[in-house]
Amino acid sequence: MASKTLNLQLHCLQAISGIIDQALDLEQSLQDILRILAETLSMKRATITLVDRSTGKLVISVSQGLSPEEKRRGVYGLSEGVTGLIFQTAEPYVVPDIRHEPLFLNKTQSRKIERDRISFVGVPIILHGQPIGVLNVDRLFGDEVDYNEDVAFLTVVATLIGQFMSLNEKYEAKVEVLKRENVSLKFKLSQESRGLYIVGRSLAMQDVQRQIEKVAPTRATVLLLGESGTGKTLIGRIIHDLSERKDYPFIKVNCASIPENLLESELFGYEKGAFTGADQTKPGRFEEANKGTIFLDEIGELPLGLQAKLLRVLQDKEFERLGSNKTRQVDVRILAATNKDLAALAEVGSFRPDLYYRLNVFPLQTPPLRERKEDIQSLIIHFLNKVSKEYARNLTFSTEALAVLKEYDWPGNVREMENLVERLVILAENERIDADLIRPYLTIPSRDDSYEAEYGGEGEGAPSLKSLEKSVIIDALRRHGGIQHKAARELGITPRQMGYRVKKFNLESMVAVQRVKNR
Repeated sequence: MASKTLNLQLHCLQAISGIIDQALDLEQSLQDILRILAETLSMKRATITLVDRSTGKLVISVSQGLSPEEKRRGVYGLSEGVTGLIFQTAEPYVVPDIRHEPLFLNKTQSRKIERDRISFVGVPIILHGQPIGVLNVDRLFGDEVDYNEDVAFLTVVATLIGQFMSLNEKYEAKVEVLKRENVSLKFKLSQESRGLYIVGRSLAMQDVQRQIEKVAPTRATVLLLGESGTGKTLIGRIIHDLSERKDYPFIKVNCASIPENLLESELFGYEKGAFTGADQTKPGRFEEANKGTIFLDEIGELPLGLQAKLLRVLQDKEFERLGSNKTRQVDVRILAATNKDLAALAEVGSFRPDLYYRLNVFPLQTPPLRERKEDIQSLIIHFLNKVSKEYARNLTFSTEALAVLKEYDWPGNVREMENLVERLVILAENERIDADLIRPYLTIPSRDDSYEAEYGGEGEGAPSLKSLEKSVIIDALRRHGGIQHKAARELGITPRQMGYRVKKFNLESMVAVQRVKNR
């Protein structure tokens, strides 16, 4: 009998050693080990229980002979039951008959304790000298079973499992290093070619680059902060292109440009007949972005009702289409952008605090051009070369023209710069663009603007154009309860233009208060 058992054990270890080349696929390797134990040595209901880093509890990672529901129930505190005791003491434990062992909790409910005589053997899984989990098996034999042999054999198997996990850990660490090196290489190549990824060489933008390199390969949600026109959408695209999702869709949604009553169906889709005019089923933008990235621009404009649905997608990766009770799963990375102070909006109730914390996993500030003057000339030349090629022209800036552009504060940032360069390329009559052509198109502060900026008032005499514009904006926002896209529609401007003016006149808190009053 002993000789037969030894032969079976040797055969089992040989089979387990044969799958070591699969160690990179850790879950499959562990599953194969439990299958071999069951088929060769009748070790049934085998489980490998590991520490879940997110909860700090012991959970069944891999099982043989358990249903998915039984496996899901196998969750233990670090000192709970037989499994917890083995983990805490790092010592094997044998239960000759589970019916008479109070520490045996049968959490999986896979054993009929009142009827079956079942022996239970567990050994710790050790990695780097510390217990990381437990290997448990059931033995359906009688008194002739030598438990010491079982413990010795399973200890060897647990050692192999620990080695498999060590190999996998080293492999994952190496992959992570290679990912980061790949991201850095792509950045260097893109900067040399001055292509899509041109972001600037200032210290501020070098810091942005370092943050992009760190976050791009991860699954983390990113919140891009900064003034309008600072390139938040471009940086969002860079993060997507440098991630593992680059071969899947990058979907952009501007939360301020879509009317509130249409935004929900745009994001989450709708079923046929969900509302008047819904003559066919339409997937939403989240479904279109499945396995890819969705970029939610101007997230601060998202209505409170939709904020709850977005929070659910962030937490549970699920939602329902408009007019449907069917829950849909989606695998999407969320990047959000705003020029607003979401923390301040959350304090006054205009933005859900729980959603803000979920979005604010990795905040990334995009600095305005006036804070990175050293990038202005290279950006201007980049846009000039790009636009000149599109218009089949060969243009340059004069030294004086470049000096004027470098001194300008660019309140509209990179977007304003690109638009201005295109206008100049169209208007230029000579191959060289001079300062005289540029000056009329720069927003130089007037005397009244300077007075107001310094003293906060209008000065004596008639009100300035700026103060009149501010009054018109405030009145429109009040009439529409702080809802910017409605106020913009009344004034005949775009929601983005309205957002710029709200920022320009420091009206964010006023907008937030109006929205609270008009709930």
